[in-house]
Amino acid sequence: MPVEAPYDDRLLHQRVVGGDESALGEVYDRLSSLIFGLALRVTRDRVIAEDITQEVFLVFWERPLAYDPERGTLRAWLATIAHRRAVDHVRAEERRRVSALGPRLFEREPDRLEDTVLASDEAKRVRQAVTSLPDGLREAVELAYFGGRTYRQVSEELGVPEGTAKSRIRLALRRLADALAEEEV
Repeated sequence: MPVEAPYDDRLLHQRVVGGDESALGEVYDRLSSLIFGLALRVTRDRVIAEDITQEVFLVFWERPLAYDPERGTLRAWLATIAHRRAVDHVRAEERRRVSALGPRLFEREPDRLEDTVLASDEAKRVRQAVTSLPDGLREAVELAYFGGRTYRQVSEELGVPEGTAKSRIRLALRRLADALAEEEV
């Protein structure tokens, strides 16, 4: 059962919905240290935590109706957004690190020339399968898996809704799996 927001949350929310900048300032004064601390604990980077804190309050200012006082406190809602953004950042950084090291990081040295030829052939088949995807699917999967982007970043770069970006990535992966299974890769 959702916890109903306190009365002052409701008033502040109504004021922000009405465009009252001072109400946003009050929310910021009340909750920014919590949001910053949460982002810092997850990212372990003060600059990134400051950026996430700013993004969280920007989300509230730009889309105040996304918060529903019937479903919980403003504090919990903003903390959830901060946590999600911080985790997304950490995951994206990890993908970038792995991507920078290259795929060879996880490959073992082939024992024989035959193994090298087979590995090269498999890589070629994967590249061909990716190339054969329709443009929208190919772009999404390349950004996500080869570019280390989150689905939100894919959404922004392609100028499509987040749900569309997720669907394109999933569909692309399904088609790649099917195509490669047919070729026994």
